[in-house]
Amino acid sequence: MNAQPHRARGRRDRISVVLLTALLGAFPILPLHAQQTSVPESAVWSDLRSDVFGDKPIEAADGIIAIEAPKRAEDAAIVPVDLRFKTDGAAGRIKAVTLIVDENPSPVAAVFKFGPDAGVTHLATRLRVNAYSYVRAIAETEDGKLHMTQTFVKASGGCSAPAMKNQDEAMASLGKMKLRVFPPKAPGNKVPGAEAMNRATEMQLMIRHPNNSGLQMDQLTRYYIPAHFIQGLTISQGNRPIMTMEGGISISEDPNFRFEFNSKPGEDIKVEATDTDGMKFENEWPLEPSAL
Repeated sequence: MNAQPHRARGRRDRISVVLLTALLGAFPILPLHAQQTSVPESAVWSDLRSDVFGDKPIEAADGIIAIEAPKRAEDAAIVPVDLRFKTDGAAGRIKAVTLIVDENPSPVAAVFKFGPDAGVTHLATRLRVNAYSYVRAIAETEDGKLHMTQTFVKASGGCSAPAMKNQDEAMASLGKMKLRVFPPKAPGNKVPGAEAMNRATEMQLMIRHPNNSGLQMDQLTRYYIPAHFIQGLTISQGNRPIMTMEGGISISEDPNFRFEFNSKPGEDIKVEATDTDGMKFENEWPLEPSAL
């Protein structure tokens, strides 16, 4: 009486085993180590990496660069991103970092380049994130190698979000800068072949600028506001370059950069910025030894 149901179950079990075996063959399970260290790929990133870096290989971060950002952004128009760099001799000096938001209309948010003896170990800024996306930081070391780290951010609409200020208010304060110097946390150190330098714990540069993305709509006229953003930035101390930036529409309104570097006591900090309308903004601050 029960032989037939048992045979039917047996056939179903054999079919399930065959299907499972076929699926495992089609999608091989990687070792745990390989799963943990593989670099996230997507159709967008596959195309983007060749556009930006050509066929140059990109290696894992290996502790050379680290990124931190909120998993779910409170405001997609001002997503904080923190980068930290390893600058010891074994890793090699980082000479440039490219910051990319995969799903943004213009994915390359900024390219930062560092002076040869600047010793930048920390850089933070704020980004617009237009859709759920990987945010990637690709560091180039002195030997020409690329190292990437990434984090996934849940945010949407950041590039088209209305500006916090109206255009008249934004233009009235255009290009105004403020530099904040934070109390020191680390003792002085010496760079071989250079004068003694002190670690300026951190500085924060704030620039008043709407940094319009070109995707925002004027809430009164209902016309799109033309793109207008900080395109170039140079920070130096005396005649020594600290950092430059080539920026795009993904840098948030009122650009904000917080950074740590090796500073020389008593030498002025100078900032020069240019925007896409050809306007230039400059400022200079004395850096007192007591501030370091």
